[in-house]
Amino acid sequence: MNLSELKSHTPRKSQKRVGRGGKRGTFSGKGSKGQKSRAGAGVKPGFRGGDNRIWQLFPKKRGASKKPGSSRPHHRHRFFQVRHSKPEVLNLSVFNKFKEGQLINPEILIQEGLVSGKDIKILSDGELNKKLDFEGFKLSVSAKQKILKAGGNIK
Repeated sequence: MNLSELKSHTPRKSQKRVGRGGKRGTFSGKGSKGQKSRAGAGVKPGFRGGDNRIWQLFPKKRGASKKPGSSRPHHRHRFFQVRHSKPEVLNLSVFNKFKEGQLINPEILIQEGLVSGKDIKILSDGELNKKLDFEGFKLSVSAKQKILKAGGNIK
């Protein structure tokens, strides 16, 4: 069997054509008068009756929201701002409770209840006394140095 041989069980119904005499009445379900009652007419999305469209009210500013690969102007308005989420922060001293040589990733920290999301940055506050392997984190430069100095790995 080929896709070209498939047949529908139910025949296609033709679309109801209104406004051509018959039982539909004078206005054919479009109300009386006005732009939306005319043939072929209609308002485009975002049209506010001749007023400025909502996105034209916002001044175009640099850096309101930099999406990769996008060349559209980004908008910033005093009531409308794009808020970027910051990563959760953990210090190195927190990791001393883990076993020597253990692989640490965001999933383990979520299971331990130390963080709630997967976007995590490790800062260098405190000392790391154990050799640990870190995977899937953002790290400060000084935290990297302390991890490598303690004999750990960063993947």
